[in-house]
Amino acid sequence: MKIIECPRDAMQGVKEFIPTKKKIDYINQLLKVGFDTIDFGSFVSPSVIPQLKDTAEVLSGLDLISNSSKLLSIIANIRGAEDACNFEEINYLGFPLSVSEQFQQRNTNKSIIYALKTVEEIQNLSVKNNKELVVYLSMAFGNPYDENYHPDIVAELTQKLHQLEIKTIALSDTIGVSKPNNIMSLFSILTTEYPTIEIGAHFHTTADKWEEKVDAAYKNGCRRFDSALKGYGGCPMADDVLTGNMPTEKLISYFTEDLGLNMKEMEKSLEMSVSVFA
Repeated sequence: MKIIECPRDAMQGVKEFIPTKKKIDYINQLLKVGFDTIDFGSFVSPSVIPQLKDTAEVLSGLDLISNSSKLLSIIANIRGAEDACNFEEINYLGFPLSVSEQFQQRNTNKSIIYALKTVEEIQNLSVKNNKELVVYLSMAFGNPYDENYHPDIVAELTQKLHQLEIKTIALSDTIGVSKPNNIMSLFSILTTEYPTIEIGAHFHTTADKWEEKVDAAYKNGCRRFDSALKGYGGCPMADDVLTGNMPTEKLISYFTEDLGLNMKEMEKSLEMSVSVFA
């Protein structure tokens, strides 16, 4: 079981700039918990996400010697991938590929077809630099643009990513519209058809829907979940202002197995998160 803690997702929409030192202290605290991976930053244009313009500086302040968690950084183009590849400490590059044509244009200023070519280039760059590319299929459960949506579109994109030898795909519920039936359908099909690909879940959810989403994904083969403490962050595209990230503490409570996490450090992280995001 892998939990990907996502302070980057929690921070990126915060309008007031969070001091670099505060980011470093918070992520260092998260590293003590023992999450599989920390989605810590983003190499994108500061004009697009000004909150994360200090990602390289944050990285330089992280204590990676005494912690085993891996690091993931989001990138949106070749230049961002090249920047991220300059840092040996980064294990994963995360690229958003949308099932929605409109959202792909808004997110990366590219068409889906062009974005797939970018994925191929970044995959080659990742392999060359000993990184692994994680592709986020955003709008994987529906979109707000009245565009045609069908699970077959998700399956078709997954097939293309399989041909590019992508090893990890995260199905992303960008606007919080996933329901148990479409979660069950997608995960059962994709985990069965592509056993060599790690199919993860990046859910946005309201407080009353988190468990049914986790349950549907887990019971249909998902063993990789993205989350953020207290559900901070979420999606500015969602109609419901209460739609946030999957709360890590809720996610942990679902599992009966030992996740190998340091729960004392988890409690300290929860306490610290309030001072970061309040």
